[in-house]
Amino acid sequence: MHEIMCPNCNKAFKIDETGYADILKQVRDNEFEKQLNSRLGLAEKEKIAAIELEKIKVTSELDKKAAVKDAEIQELKAKLQNSEITTKLAINEAVNAVVKERDALKSDLDRVPLEKQLAENILKDAYEKQIKDRDDKIERLLDMKARLSTKMVGETLEQHCETEFNRIRPAAFSKAYFEKDNDARSGSKGDYIFRDMDETGIEIVSIMFDMKNENSETASKKKNEDFFKEIDKDRNEKNCEYAVIVSLLEPDSELYNSGIVDVSHRYPKMYVIRPQFFIPIITLLRNAAQNALKYKSELALVKEQNIDITSFESNLDAFKTGFAKNYEMASKKFKTAIEEIDKTIDHLQKTKDALLGSENNLRLANNKADDLTIKKLTRSNPTMAERFAKLNNDGTSDSE
Repeated sequence: MHEIMCPNCNKAFKIDETGYADILKQVRDNEFEKQLNSRLGLAEKEKIAAIELEKIKVTSELDKKAAVKDAEIQELKAKLQNSEITTKLAINEAVNAVVKERDALKSDLDRVPLEKQLAENILKDAYEKQIKDRDDKIERLLDMKARLSTKMVGETLEQHCETEFNRIRPAAFSKAYFEKDNDARSGSKGDYIFRDMDETGIEIVSIMFDMKNENSETASKKKNEDFFKEIDKDRNEKNCEYAVIVSLLEPDSELYNSGIVDVSHRYPKMYVIRPQFFIPIITLLRNAAQNALKYKSELALVKEQNIDITSFESNLDAFKTGFAKNYEMASKKFKTAIEEIDKTIDHLQKTKDALLGSENNLRLANNKADDLTIKKLTRSNPTMAERFAKLNNDGTSDSE
């Protein structure tokens, strides 16, 4: 039970829990509603005030923008007026200039036909002179071509290649040999032979060159492959490693115009080039050959050693042959002497026995000479034994 004081009569009265809760709820609801209404009223007032304030701001901004626009409009109006005045002045000036120019053109029109005629005459004379010069040049070229044979044109190409080589010879090929091939004993010859040696005289690379061209008016046109067999024959006869055809034949061929053409599928170590690749092909082949120079040097050394070994064996065989011949002659003489001694002098038996002993010793010496072989001579020298064995193997392979 709760005791509550009445605010009107100031009397206390008691109330149960349920009633107390209802009264408390009514009081709280009323208070909350009052506060809510009060706050809603304040919020409404604040909203209205904010709206009025925003209206004032927006109006102020609009007024400012309107003032700016008015100023811009006034300025544009002023500029437009000035522009109209300026345009009128410019039009007047342009009209005056056109009038003056028209008057000047009108005065110049009388001179135009004369000047035009003069210019045409000058151009005509210059053009006719150029035409005549060109015709003269063409006539000279045609005359020269008509007089040049295929061989003469080829010689012109040879001179070009020789000049190009001599231009770089001192710097790039100071020890090289590059001369015309004048040896036609076999019935044919190339044009030039190139050989390059190292400082010891060992050949680095050798090239047989053949220059091919023909007169544009020649009836029978040659092809590059028509000369493959001939230059391969010349290359082999002159002991050249490579064969190169410097050619202007087949001028429209995409194959031969593409650069250095390897035709080793037809003939070994053979190339066809245009004249602009003359120096590059020499450089490429020489540089490639230098990589094998070390092996060539070693091969030359081995060949020299083999020659020495062969000479040694030949001298040994000559010794054995001479020794056997001398033994045969000595043996015959000894037999004759023995026969004469047997017939005439019995008491020289001791001499006979000595001579027979001498014959026996000579026989033993001959047997020892026959038994003398390379293997026994080199038994204590492994290096010589290995080289003799290699020499014998090479000889066996060659005979087979």
